[in-house]
This record gives sequence, C-alpha cells and structure tokens, in this order.
Amino acid sequence: MTEMTYRRLGRSGLKVSTLSFGSWVTFKDQIDVQRAKDCLAAAYEAGVNFFDNAEAYAGGESERMMGEAIRELGWPRHSYVVSSKYYWGLHPDNPNHRFTLNRKYLMEAVDASRERFGLDTLDLIFCHRADKETPVEETVWAMSDIIDAGKAYYWGTSEWSADEIRAAWEIAERHHLHKPVMEQPQYNLFARRRVEREYRRLYEDIGLGTTIWSPLASGLLTGKYAEGVPEDSRGALQGYEWLRDRLTDEQKNAAVLELKTIAEELDCSLAQLAIAWCARNPNVSTVITGASRPEQVTENMQALDVLPRITDEVAERMEAIVEGR
Repeated sequence: MTEMTYRRLGRSGLKVSTLSFGSWVTFKDQIDVQRAKDCLAAAYEAGVNFFDNAEAYAGGESERMMGEAIRELGWPRHSYVVSSKYYWGLHPDNPNHRFTLNRKYLMEAVDASRERFGLDTLDLIFCHRADKETPVEETVWAMSDIIDAGKAYYWGTSEWSADEIRAAWEIAERHHLHKPVMEQPQYNLFARRRVEREYRRLYEDIGLGTTIWSPLASGLLTGKYAEGVPEDSRGALQGYEWLRDRLTDEQKNAAVLELKTIAEELDCSLAQLAIAWCARNPNVSTVITGASRPEQVTENMQALDVLPRITDEVAERMEAIVEGR
C-alpha cells in the first residue's frame, strides 16, 4: 500500500494526513469502544494522524469513546491531531446552549469536550455552522481567546459561506486575533460547488485549508444503495430517515453504476475511486473517511494507491457521468 502523505492545513504549519478518520454516525450508533479502538488502530497504522469528532456526535459520547480508545491504544500525544465542533449544543432546553456560537456556550463547550476526550488541549476546533443571531465579532473573539488560553491550537468553520468566512477572517485581521485557518465542507462527486467554486478565491486570498467530509456521499458512492437500503447501513439507522431519500435517489444510483465501469478499469473499488477523486483536488487538505469495521478502514486507505491512476481524462469522465444527476 502507498505510504501516507501529509499536507499543510491551509497556510498553517500543521500537517495532516491526506486521508483522515472521522466518527460521525459510526461511534456509538454503529460501533462500541472496542470496535472504535480497532478502527482507530487500523487508521493510525496506515499513517493517519488526524481524527475528526464533534460535540454533537452521539450527544458527546463519540468524543468520550475516541478519548478512551486513544488512551487504551497508548498513542503519544504528539503523534495525532484531534478535533471537535460546536454549534448544536447538548442542552436542548437551554437557549444559551443550543444552535448558537455565543461566548458563554463556546467557552463552556470546549471545556466539556476536553474533559470527555481526557485532554488538556484540542488541536482543531470548528464552528459547526454559522450563527445568524450572535454577532460574528463575538464568536471570533471567543474562538481566539480559547486559543490564547491554550485550550486549542487552531480554529475554523464548517459549512460557512465564503462571505461569512471572509468576514470572520477580516475581523480577526483587524483586531490582531487568531484567524480561522480551515473550513470543513461536504465534498464529493455529487457536491462540488462550494469547494470548487464558492471558496475559490479564499484559497489564494487567505490560505484557507479544508478538511472535507462525506467523500462517499454518506455511502451512496460505494454502490451499496443501488438496490435499496441494506439493514446494516447508516441509511437504515433510526434518526437518519432524512438521509434515506438521498441514498435511494434513482438517478444518482444510476450514475454510481456507470462509475463502477471506471473503477473496474482502474482495478479498485467504487469507494476507493471516489475518495481518490476528492484527494486529487489540491485545495483539499485532508479527506475525512469513516468506517464501522477495520477492514473498511484498510480498504479506504488504499485509495492512495488509486490516486495516481486518476488522470485528467479519467476525472473528466467521472465528472461527466455525475453531471446533472
């Protein structure tokens, strides 16, 4: 298997593995601590150094599980990068801790994450969505103060518009605060606009890094939903009914079947093909992969072997297949 490569997170000096591992959906909802430990170990052994998480994943349990698994694995703290994200909150009845990026919430949320992880400092923290009610100045000051306090090293955004990111960056620049370094957007063959078009100027203007999520479009690009929703898939999970219609979209599944021809030509799986296509974009700092079994982790990591095979011609064929689907 190709040796892991590492890319700078935007203009920062931090390097993250080209392929990373995230816990959304899988931790607690699909796997327990032991299975999580096995998956983390497989990723780490493949050279992964970035492990993505969020406060909202499994109501905080995902952070707790990841922290426990990493402690049991005995990884040196300098050898890995972990993240968390804030916005949704864990207290639905508290107006100051739900759907917000106010200072009180952010300060308390990062402390709670550190406790769940069992870590003094988190490497990356994200504003999980933009908050239309809290002044962006308040959020920028709070995130910068968290870094000044040594509770995190870098901060960024997730699913913010280009204008919102630029506004936050300019506030930080004006007041000599810590600037947002990275954005975590969805990016895959079916979701390209934001990463490829909307953020285009930000890569050069402010050196934006990206930690992209859902390279497989929640599993659609693996081909396993072409004939319905398997019982053991995330599409069958309670609480993910909103995802089911997207996964069973007939036009998109027809496109996936066409992509399978290219995967066969390149002697790889559909998942490896889709992940490698994402990693091909030079503005992608890291591709966050997910898995519920260590065997899946190993398969996903082999996308690095496929990356050199995706020539401009192959990429154009892939993109033509999904265009308009």
